[in-house]
Amino acid sequence: MSVFGKLSRRSLWAMVAFIVIAGAVLIWGRGFVGLRDGQASRPEPVASASEDRPGSSNADDASVDLSEKQAAALKIGPVATHEFAVLKTAVGTIDFNENLLVQVFSQYPGKILKAFYNVGDDVKQGDILFTIDSPDLLQAESNLLAAAGVLELQKRTLVRVTTLLKAGGMAQKDVDQTTSDQQTAEGNFKAAKDAVRIFGKADADIEQVLVDRKVDSTLVVPSPISGRIVTRNAAPGFLTQPGTAPAPFSVADLSTMWMIANVVESDAPAYKLGQAVEVTVPAYPDRIFKGHVTNLGSMIDPNSHRQYVRSEIEDPEHLLRSGMYASFVIHVGDPASSLAVPADGVVREGDGTMSVWVTGDSRHFVKRTVSVGLRQDGWVQILEGLQPGETVVTDGAVFLSNKLLLGDAG
Repeated sequence: MSVFGKLSRRSLWAMVAFIVIAGAVLIWGRGFVGLRDGQASRPEPVASASEDRPGSSNADDASVDLSEKQAAALKIGPVATHEFAVLKTAVGTIDFNENLLVQVFSQYPGKILKAFYNVGDDVKQGDILFTIDSPDLLQAESNLLAAAGVLELQKRTLVRVTTLLKAGGMAQKDVDQTTSDQQTAEGNFKAAKDAVRIFGKADADIEQVLVDRKVDSTLVVPSPISGRIVTRNAAPGFLTQPGTAPAPFSVADLSTMWMIANVVESDAPAYKLGQAVEVTVPAYPDRIFKGHVTNLGSMIDPNSHRQYVRSEIEDPEHLLRSGMYASFVIHVGDPASSLAVPADGVVREGDGTMSVWVTGDSRHFVKRTVSVGLRQDGWVQILEGLQPGETVVTDGAVFLSNKLLLGDAG
């Protein structure tokens, strides 16, 4: 092949390459101009399937549209006012009414002979709880017998000297002295009887001692009140001393009990003496025990920052037990009238906010965030977020919140 032929072929390939490069440059240049002028093509958005779904919600306006059948399952009603009682609540424990709790001691030392009742037994005032062998009673009855003997002797002496005086065989001064001795003996006898009576002996018992000329050192200890035995430490053979713990028996009048609570410092100014109290205990969840505040602590505990509050609770059926866990409600003010919505119309959202659903046509529902207050008797106090007369969902609000959430998720 000639040199000229070789050059022609090379020129042909070079021309082809030049044409390809020029075309590429031309295409790139048009694309650059399009991007610069904002004319670059973009893909068309794909329509979301949820846009055509019935009952879908829009998160921007937080609303839900329902079909007629769905809306019929809800209950709606106007926002109205409701009376809310102004209450304070606290927890505490049940205890005996210590004003009606008696520790029963013997007035004198001695050895216990018999104990007649056990813990839990009910007793009446005057029932004998236990008996003791009392050395003091023995001494008192011995003195009584001695005084009775001296009195009897002085009476016979007075009769004798009086007879001698009439016969002229006795001086008047001797009769006067004997009369004085007889009166002294009579006074000693009465004092001895009173001393025995102090031990609880009746006049019939004293007369029996005098007739039999025999002492009985058994001292009976009765219950000073009617109530229930709550502790027993008495047993035959045990020695007992007046006022020395433990007491042989403790008797409590259970017609009233105490509830002792410690309330938070911020609530302390709301409590007053005499305020009505309603108490519930886990053992009787459907029973309300009524009472009133009887004592307020004079100081705030520096460690817990709580105040002592004691209430006296009526318990005529003796159902409460000391140590029971209890809670009380105290009315601390006049009822307050406020906007309210039934509890089933208020929803706690996932972020902690409270919301209700407002509607104007019973088909389109708008979520409204509200501020709530008290909850009483199935009603929720609305502090902010609603106006009187607005129509809201009163039952089924959770369904709408769930539907809104599912719509956003879709």
